[in-house]
Amino acid sequence: MRLPHLPGAVEPPFARRRRLRAERRTWALAAAALGAGGTLVVSEVLRVWHQGSAPLPAHTDDVAAAGAEAFGQTLEVAVRGYREGSEGENALLSLLGSFTLTWVAVRSSTHLIRRRGRWGPFRDVFLGRHHIHHFVPGIVLAFLAGGASVVSRRARLDPWLAIPFGTGVALTLDESALLLKLDDVYWTEEGIVSVQISLAAVAMLSALALALRVLRRGERVVLLEAPAGD
Repeated sequence: MRLPHLPGAVEPPFARRRRLRAERRTWALAAAALGAGGTLVVSEVLRVWHQGSAPLPAHTDDVAAAGAEAFGQTLEVAVRGYREGSEGENALLSLLGSFTLTWVAVRSSTHLIRRRGRWGPFRDVFLGRHHIHHFVPGIVLAFLAGGASVVSRRARLDPWLAIPFGTGVALTLDESALLLKLDDVYWTEEGIVSVQISLAAVAMLSALALALRVLRRGERVVLLEAPAGD
C-alpha cells in the first residue's frame, strides 16, 4: 500500500496493522474525553434546570424557552464560580484550558499541513534549511510567562499569565517525543500515541475535575443564596 503523504513509500502489512490499532486507541480516547465533557455540560444544565428558576418541561408548554433559560443560568453559574474562586484556582483553570485548546489546535493544524502541505496561514516554518518545530516558540512562551510571574510577584496576574504559559507548555510537550529521541518521530506510533493519549487524558480529566469544583461553588452563590426566580 502506498502512503499518500510519502510518495513511493510502501507500508508493510504488520506496520499497517500496528498503525490501525494505535489509531483505534486514539479515537477511543477522544470519544471518552468528549463524552466526559459532554456529560459534564449536560448534567450541569439539568441540575440548574431542576434547582433554578426555569420551569421544568412537565410544567411548561414552551420547553425550548425554558431550556434556553436553564442554559443561560448555567453560564451564569460558571462565570460566578470563576469570579468567586481563588487566584490560584483560576490560574490553574486558565492553564488547563489554554493547554487543552492549544494542543487540539496544534494537532489539527499539523495534521492538515501534513496532508495538504499548507492550510491557510498555517504551514511548516523554515529558517534557511532548518525546520523550526513548534516546541521552539512554545519554550519561549513558557519561559517568558513563567519568568514574568516570578518577577512580578503579583498573584492577580497569574490567571492571565497562565494562558500563554499553558499555550507554551502544550506546544512544547506536543513534541516531547522528538526532544526525548532527538529524532523526528512526531508521526510515528511511538510519537503520536504516547504523547497524544497521555497529555489528552491528563489535561481533559484535570480540567473536568477543576471545572466541576468551580461550577459547584457557582451553584451555591447563584442557586442557593438567591431567592427562586431572582
